[in-house]
Amino acid sequence: MLLAMIVLVVAIQAWPAFQTFGLGFVYQPVWNPVTDTYGALSMIYGTLMSALMALLIAVPLGVGAAIFLSENFIPLPIRKVLIFLIELLAAIPSVVYGLWGIFVLIPLYRPWASWLHVNFGWMPLFNTPPVGPGMLPAALVLAIMILPIITAISTDSLVALPSDLRQAALSVGASRWRTILTVLLPAAISGIGGGVMLALGRAMGETMAVTMLIGNANQLSVSVLAPANTIASLLANQFAESRGLQVSALMYAAFVLIIMILVVNILAQMIVGKIRAKYQ
Repeated sequence: MLLAMIVLVVAIQAWPAFQTFGLGFVYQPVWNPVTDTYGALSMIYGTLMSALMALLIAVPLGVGAAIFLSENFIPLPIRKVLIFLIELLAAIPSVVYGLWGIFVLIPLYRPWASWLHVNFGWMPLFNTPPVGPGMLPAALVLAIMILPIITAISTDSLVALPSDLRQAALSVGASRWRTILTVLLPAAISGIGGGVMLALGRAMGETMAVTMLIGNANQLSVSVLAPANTIASLLANQFAESRGLQVSALMYAAFVLIIMILVVNILAQMIVGKIRAKYQ
């Protein structure tokens, strides 16, 4: 009921923009409050691209850390300390991540981003010179922010597996890593997939850290080194000063973000279900 009420209120507020722009709002790349011309394509692309890049970085690290923390690779006291430190990452406010990104990550990022542009500038992904804030530093910080979610849920899923699975695999001659990769991970795929879906929702909806690092440029660029924007950042930057049709357009963008997260979660659930059925 709460979710339905939120969606209903956002939809009602977005109705004037929906009447004015229709579905063209989704594939129109121009956002110009001066002429009351609004389109969310560049923000939709920035939202999806930054979230997917963060997942590409965080999922291997998170699942790998979960395996390391759920198996007896290190003594239990050290594991408990590491688990606490990883979970502590989730307690850090997003504005602190944004400040860390500005003062630490971006200065470290500029030299190798310039190297990528100089040596691989012929590729669309690196064809713009880095100016500091951009898609890539925002995605790197997002990866750090969603890492505790993936690690914690994946660790719990692996720990919750019955010990019979491990013992049965080892008893038929499977090595330790073969047991982990072919028995334990498939058995825990539901929990791991749920963690990844939660992390994806967090990445798509993250506001403050992304606003501080992505550059807030309402432009459509394939390059990951160029400034970009997301729907959440657009709302944070413009909502306080918006008037008239612009308020409705921002609510329309928020409605699109809700639908995007819903569709992505449904698709992810279908994929996880197919993988789970394969190994059952």
